Amino acid sequence: MIISHTHPRYRKRREASGENRYNGAYYYSLEIVKNIIPSIKTDRNWITLNIPGEGAEHSIFFIHNNLKPEIYEWIRQYGFKDMVIVCGIEETCEKVKHLGKPIYLPLSIDTNYVHKFKTEKTKGAAYAGRLKKRDLGTLPRGIDYLHSMKREDLLRRMAQYKTIYSVGRTAIEARALGCEIMPYDKRFPDPSIWRVLDNRDAAKILQQKLDEIDG
Repeated sequence: MIISHTHPRYRKRREASGENRYNGAYYYSLEIVKNIIPSIKTDRNWITLNIPGEGAEHSIFFIHNNLKPEIYEWIRQYGFKDMVIVCGIEETCEKVKHLGKPIYLPLSIDTNYVHKFKTEKTKGAAYAGRLKKRDLGTLPRGIDYLHSMKREDLLRRMAQYKTIYSVGRTAIEARALGCEIMPYDKRFPDPSIWRVLDNRDAAKILQQKLDEIDG
């Protein structure tokens, strides 16, 4: 069983979410389903994003919200001992260890797709991401803001900049586009953590960790 962005409840919620529909969880779920799941040998179910009440025992559950791990408390009903909780930020593992077996899987991107948007850099600096996230730190004055747009439009625009202020997968995509990543979010003072990792290589890491858990 795969519970993902194709679930009717999630699709309905996304349609009503305005600019937040262009969020990292949705795009990461797309890539998990396309590039990671097909490469993994396991009898576990997959839950690629958070749809409260829609779960299954013996699952691999992906965490996306590192600020509010309490929103995942509902999955406890599906069996603490039998859930694998995948965290893209290592520190989050400690916060969700009561929900199952947490493992750290570095965030990854579809590098083949992102590289298609590479272009000449003609602009200076910009913030890239949801507007809500800009309040998590301090940004310099006078920079541009790239937000509230489809992913392909964001990548096309972002590729033109020499410097990008961002975190998470957006920062990784920017780095893959040849941008310099600058820190602004107080949680992540060192932007070197945003290393470029392809989904397919992440799948190999995940397989190894699942083998260690399930034998």
